[in-house]
Formats: sequence, C-alpha cells, structure tokens
Amino acid sequence: MFLCTGNSCRSQMAEGFARHFGNGLLEAHSAGLMAAGVHPRAIAVMREAGIDISRQRSKEIDQELLKTMDIVVTLCDNAAEACPWTPPDIKRLHWPVDDPVGTVGTEEHIMKQFRRARDEIREKVEGLVCDLSPVAPKART
Repeated sequence: MFLCTGNSCRSQMAEGFARHFGNGLLEAHSAGLMAAGVHPRAIAVMREAGIDISRQRSKEIDQELLKTMDIVVTLCDNAAEACPWTPPDIKRLHWPVDDPVGTVGTEEHIMKQFRRARDEIREKVEGLVCDLSPVAPKART
C-alpha cells in the first residue's frame, strides 16, 4: 500500500506504476490521511508515461486493509508520522518525494514538478518490483 497525505498525486502515481510493472506479482493499493481526489495533473503526466490512472479513486486509509499488507510505502513525512500502527511483520518503506501539488508558477513549471515526482516514483517502484520478482538479481546496482 502506498500512502501520502491526500491520496491525490504521489500515492496515486505509485499505485499506477505498481499495477503496471507489478502486474501478476503484486496487488497495489493507495490511500491518504484524507481523500482529496485524484489530481488532474497527476492523471496527465501518468498518461504521458502510458499509464491511465483516471479510474483510480482517492481514499482514506482503511486500517483493516492496511493490516493485510505485506509492504507499506509512505511517500511523505506527514504520512510516515501519521500512519496508523502496523504489525511488525509488515515491511515499512519511506520514500520521501516532494509534493508537486503546491507548486506555483507557470503551467510549464508546475508540470515539470509533476513530471519530476512521476519519474522519481517510477524509478522507486521499478526497483521495488525488481526486488520482489522471483527472477530478480540478488543485488541491484
């Protein structure tokens, strides 16, 4: 499960990449401390990457679902600090990715920040899927 503050951008992108790259290997979910709706710019930059997240919905953390996860990934410090307690057998990862949602400036500058976040998340998700793959090399370089 991928968690961030509003489940509008970073965790939605991570879920989209995980569904795409981890197809058949993992079941991806995302949630937030609150549900803020899927951000239109997140949908746009993911579409540029060939992944459609327009049907995903923004959700608050379901504590019962959270307890069934093998891995919980927080994408911001706020989510890492406020994430509900999880049993010790659930692996916790923290990938702090700067939130592009609050970016101000020209549309070009704002979209550049959304693309930066997308590309950073893509790299991290690809690494996670590689690490989880039964045919993954023992050490990534």
